[in-house]
Amino acid sequence: MTAQPLPDTIDATSALLDGQGYVGDRSLATVLLLALKLKRPLFLEGEAGVGKTEIAKVLSQALGRELIRLQCYEGLDVSTAVYEWNYAAQMVEIRVSEAAGDTDHGELSKSVFAERFLIKRPVLQALEPSLSGPPVFLIDELDRADEAFEAFLLEVLSDNQVTIPELGTIRAEEPPIVIITTNRTREIHDALKRRCLYHWVDYPDAERELEIVRRKVPGAGDRLSRELVAFVQVLRTDEDLFKQPGVAETLDWATALTELDQIALDPDMVSDTLGVLLKYQDDIERVRGSRARKIIEEIQRDHDRTASGSA
Repeated sequence: MTAQPLPDTIDATSALLDGQGYVGDRSLATVLLLALKLKRPLFLEGEAGVGKTEIAKVLSQALGRELIRLQCYEGLDVSTAVYEWNYAAQMVEIRVSEAAGDTDHGELSKSVFAERFLIKRPVLQALEPSLSGPPVFLIDELDRADEAFEAFLLEVLSDNQVTIPELGTIRAEEPPIVIITTNRTREIHDALKRRCLYHWVDYPDAERELEIVRRKVPGAGDRLSRELVAFVQVLRTDEDLFKQPGVAETLDWATALTELDQIALDPDMVSDTLGVLLKYQDDIERVRGSRARKIIEEIQRDHDRTASGSA
């Protein structure tokens, strides 16, 4: 992997994202450029499926940097996120030393707690030097982790270091590019947010979502792409839905309908494939049938009106 220079302007940052197929707006390019220049973590918040995690992946590919991902979950602890000792190898070392007659406990303790017995987890890996430059360190869905782990991250984000009691403090020579994502299932403490630059990743408007579909699902016809994007945009205005569809679901649905050789939205096919777009039965039942048919009729009526007006 060959490291690439960091972008130095907003336009260059937009081009960097665009070159990897990520359709972002100028505000995202601006805050991303600032995070890179100021060497500050970027805190991305937004609904699930709007493309927050993809930003870190795109950045890694575009800059030629390693992507180190820490997937957060309830119960995540230091041994899983930072490091743990290889206890089996340490026991072998102790047995070998005892068999050889080495009984100096001080020396033995230093030996078994040497770095070669250290199993490095994502946080520690992100602080290590790399030939291709500091890695992109993705802390994904931080809101799923416990508040205790969130508090632990303060040292990492503030000083780019972690403390291992047996070895001391390990500090990064150059800070990693840190991307933190959260789906806002709970509030993240202000102490952590203050150490980051913040950006809300919203659902895209129809024009931008259509461009995303065209890039990611090139096999979808123009009419199908326009109609399914319009359909999804209408659903996102329904406040009674338990979970509005994200961009990821839009792309899955476009792929599914293309695989089924659809060239336009058909009410029966839409009802049959809503499980690709919506993930809760109550939402599917709310949209299926007459509501789906009504939305499609309105979309196609608007399309015909636009087409006749431009003719």
